[in-house]
Amino acid sequence: MSGTKLTPAVAASGAPVNNIDASPGAGQSISHGGQQYTTIKEGLGYILVPHGTPTSTDPKMSKEDSQKQQVFYNPIQQFNRDLSVLAIKAFGEGFVKWRTQRHEEGLKRKRKQPGKKTKKLKPDTADTDATLQALAEGEGTTSRKRKLDDATEEGPGGNVETAESVAKKAKLTNGDNSEFRHLGIIPPATETNGPDVRDPPQPDEHNTSANITGLDYRPGFKILDALSATGLRALRYANEIPFVTSVTANDLSAMATESIALNVKHNKLDEKVHAHHGNAVGYMYEQFGKKGYDVIDLDPYGTAAPFLDSAVQAISDEGLLCVTCTDSAIFASHGYLEKTYSQYGGLPLIGDACHEGGIRLILHAVASSAARYGMAIEPLLSLSIDYYVRVFVRVRKSANDVKFLAGKTMIVYNCYSGCKSWATQYLARHKVVESRKGNPFYKHSFSQGPSTNEHCEHCGTNRQLAGPMYGGPIHNVDFIKRVLAQVAAADTETYHTRDRIEGMLHTALEEITYGPQAIKVSAKVETKQLDPIIPKADPAEREYHPFFINPSGLAKVLHCQAPPAAALRGALRHAGYRVTMSHCKPGSIRTDAPWKVIWHIMLEWIRQEAPLRNKPSKGSPGYHILSQSSHHKMDDANTRGGAVVATEPDSEEGPADKPERMQVDVGSKTEVQTGAKPSFMDVNFPVVFDELLGKDTDRGKYVRYQVAPRENWGPMARAK
Repeated sequence: MSGTKLTPAVAASGAPVNNIDASPGAGQSISHGGQQYTTIKEGLGYILVPHGTPTSTDPKMSKEDSQKQQVFYNPIQQFNRDLSVLAIKAFGEGFVKWRTQRHEEGLKRKRKQPGKKTKKLKPDTADTDATLQALAEGEGTTSRKRKLDDATEEGPGGNVETAESVAKKAKLTNGDNSEFRHLGIIPPATETNGPDVRDPPQPDEHNTSANITGLDYRPGFKILDALSATGLRALRYANEIPFVTSVTANDLSAMATESIALNVKHNKLDEKVHAHHGNAVGYMYEQFGKKGYDVIDLDPYGTAAPFLDSAVQAISDEGLLCVTCTDSAIFASHGYLEKTYSQYGGLPLIGDACHEGGIRLILHAVASSAARYGMAIEPLLSLSIDYYVRVFVRVRKSANDVKFLAGKTMIVYNCYSGCKSWATQYLARHKVVESRKGNPFYKHSFSQGPSTNEHCEHCGTNRQLAGPMYGGPIHNVDFIKRVLAQVAAADTETYHTRDRIEGMLHTALEEITYGPQAIKVSAKVETKQLDPIIPKADPAEREYHPFFINPSGLAKVLHCQAPPAAALRGALRHAGYRVTMSHCKPGSIRTDAPWKVIWHIMLEWIRQEAPLRNKPSKGSPGYHILSQSSHHKMDDANTRGGAVVATEPDSEEGPADKPERMQVDVGSKTEVQTGAKPSFMDVNFPVVFDELLGKDTDRGKYVRYQVAPRENWGPMARAK
């Protein structure tokens, strides 16, 4: 046998077959456990997919073939994963710096404790190490004195614990105590057969005794991929985010957990990524009272609602919660409103802006879950992408910030069956008042009655309720700028969806800044200027203009030709209002103009540029709006909008007569005779459709909206 030459196995495709210990590579064939796998690369992660596993949805596929799909890979979700890596990286850089600053502040306080002699820290003292480690990692404490100290500090982090309190907590903790073993407090437990699948081991956070008291302190950064499937997200987080110390990849399916473990081994990430088999809800509840995870990623098939309550209890203070919901038929449709309320605690918004309403319903569900435990949320980035919603939310333990939730929760009165307008009603009010000593503070009170009538004030149609839903800002400007800086430095070979991420982030940023004027500095320049720490947003801030408008939808109500987007934007800007576009829909317009102004501009569009050709039926929403205009009279002569409505004549007319009849402008005559300005509901400013003013020439050329990349594009079927 020693003289026999062994030849490597060859796959059906002709490529040599490697074993699981081979260095991973795209398209490589792997043989393990008697099964053949193909290696798929995304980013810097590699996953093994059994031969014959579908990676796309084919509606013509037979039921037997579709059942082959077990743990699947959907390339359409690469945008989601690329964005998540860059967003977590941008968040984590600031989070790590924040924790490092708190560690340094803790060392200073330790040296300057009043009434005690200052001592040099001894690196070999276990008690000192434990105290400093507990200080840096932000563990809770029942010390009233520490709570008062923390109330005057900013940022994430936690409270100081003594070595005795840490050891006492370790004795009371059921299960694995590895988080205390590396501190020298608890001796290592006896070895057991196999790893502990209930609680993955905590990694060595490289905090040696010298590092804790020295300069090279490295805080831990833990991520939980709660619904991991193949483990691809966890692998990419571990490979592409340099400061990650531990990633837990959990899944309820035993087959999925085996797949995760196999992929972890193939990627040689056994020390960073830990596969865990269990119910995600139960596992996250088990983390309550522990240090928690700094980032929790929820990417379920369908809604994330069942996981929110446990997730907010498993996350650390100032941690990042990443949530995906793919059930757009629930949160962005009126077909199952009872289901929407049971899952998200509010009714859906009907109309063009339904996906923006869906984002706010999801944020409302997260905020209400967190508020029950004294935690407030701060949305950093909220996007409607393809067929799902993805939100990145910072969760903060703050009893004061929670008080603003009622004042940022709103009900929407939606005129869906009429003119498509809407009005908002916040559940509570908060305003700044002064105390007797002249110190400002917020006072919370009830809101006054309904903010609008049962019938729409513009068209007279019945309104429909939507919500309650989140009424604060859905993006954080500083966070988006930091993610854009990461995108500018990203490699297109690793992040294939980089261009689309850049375009969508710019569009989301313009939603807040109302145009590119506020972001003229390129992301490459900002990379060196931006502080990694993301500033805290104002917890009292509201979004008074939460939804976009659709020009073609407005024109449909009035039965007129739709104005060009540049003309409508120019008219709004000429009147002094801000205008931008929404990331949710191409051709949409976001503005801070009230609906009276919008309808006044649309009526002036009819009078000046697009005379009506067809008369809206009497009693219709368009008829009611036109009848309230001073220059659009609904009479038997079919005159409206200052223009004569074109109708079929009683007698034959030559083709040359028709255009003249349709272009007759009687509105200007009326204005000359009466001296009155065109007005709608007391709004009568002059309207100028300046297309040059409405064109955003400095917005840059970005891929702002998705184009279906291939046939049968969309979500795949649920894994069997």
